[in-house]
Amino acid sequence: MPKSGGSREELETVMDKIRRIAMGMASLSVFRGVLDRAVPGAFYRLLAAAGGPEEKFCGAWGAFFAALCEAGGCGDFARSLTEPVLSDENAFSRAAAGGEEDFPPEMVAAAARDVSVLREAAAVTPEDLLRSAGFPQDGRELSLPAWRAGEPVPELRGDARGCVSKLAGFYRRNGCGMYCRYRAFIWRGGEIRPVAHPDRTRLSDLKGYEAQRGMAVENTEGFLRGLPANNCLLYGDRGTGKSSTVKALLNEYYPRGLRMIEIPKESLADFPLLADRIAALPLKFIIFIDDLAFNREDDAYASLKAVLEGGLAARPENALIYATSNRRHLVRETFSGREGDEVHRSDSIQEGLSLYDRFGLSIRFTLPGREQFLQIVHRLAEQRGLRVDAGELDRGAEKWALTRGGRSPRCAKQYIRTVEARVRAAENRGTD
Repeated sequence: MPKSGGSREELETVMDKIRRIAMGMASLSVFRGVLDRAVPGAFYRLLAAAGGPEEKFCGAWGAFFAALCEAGGCGDFARSLTEPVLSDENAFSRAAAGGEEDFPPEMVAAAARDVSVLREAAAVTPEDLLRSAGFPQDGRELSLPAWRAGEPVPELRGDARGCVSKLAGFYRRNGCGMYCRYRAFIWRGGEIRPVAHPDRTRLSDLKGYEAQRGMAVENTEGFLRGLPANNCLLYGDRGTGKSSTVKALLNEYYPRGLRMIEIPKESLADFPLLADRIAALPLKFIIFIDDLAFNREDDAYASLKAVLEGGLAARPENALIYATSNRRHLVRETFSGREGDEVHRSDSIQEGLSLYDRFGLSIRFTLPGREQFLQIVHRLAEQRGLRVDAGELDRGAEKWALTRGGRSPRCAKQYIRTVEARVRAAENRGTD
């Protein structure tokens, strides 16, 4: 519990310290954007309220602690205050992320000064703040919540100018702004927008199809190592894990600089604009197109052909296209569309396959047979720690598949969710 009190000289000293740190945060320059983040912004307002009306100070204290709790920083305040520096987008972080190494000395000096200000702010204790308020009553009567100081992020430890160099290296490896804070994005309204809560599927969650998944993994790892890699089409039967494989690749490799941008099929004409936005970034991007299929009159068909090969706007070196489809023939055909002489029919078929051919890597996913389906079911049950009689599990899985129109990994996952719910409910009744 923080306490107020102390001699008049001590009170004036701590008040001067808090006032100085508040002015330092108010005058942040290079990293000024951190004040727009919840914890640093709320802490600055708390500093500014110290020494003012008691009710305003207490309100600022409560607002700051609420922001700190939301950020999970009650036991590590210093990290919560300094971590936003790693994802702040500013002139310095953008230049470093773009590969620059020589910065104006004035910018370096300003960045070092900001680092010093934030580190001093991160060392402020609840006791310091309560003493600076100058309350006549003992602080214990307020019962204000306290936090533990913790440590700044590693990039902000040590000499301030050395920290600037470490931050520059961090931005070169990880990018800045939203590309550092998020892993998944979607192209919408002509903008790249972050996905706050992306699908968390991991490769270890996916059962079966090891050969197909291995091809996608090998291609992705080569891409991340700077080796030649191909645009990839994952096609085949519904529910076989095509989209889940692509999402799992992101979750597996985003610590190595992989990011993913999903672009809707109808927005493919915007690809040159999207490419311009990411071409200079130090990260690797998978441009994800889900559930790909076209009609002959579809304008997006020609756009994608140009993107894959043949257009003036080249795909940037730091991006690959991964698409999923339930069809190998990505252009939907009808019997009426095949009317005409033999040459016309041949041209129609070739046109339908031309887009497929432009993906350097095509991976086919087909529905599993009974044995493979049951293997997937048992592996999922084992992963979830379910103790169920094998025969009963098999019979239930087969019955479930019949009611769902056939066997697939998606069907197996849905069945296991139902089994787990039943098992856990029984366990809970047994402990009541």
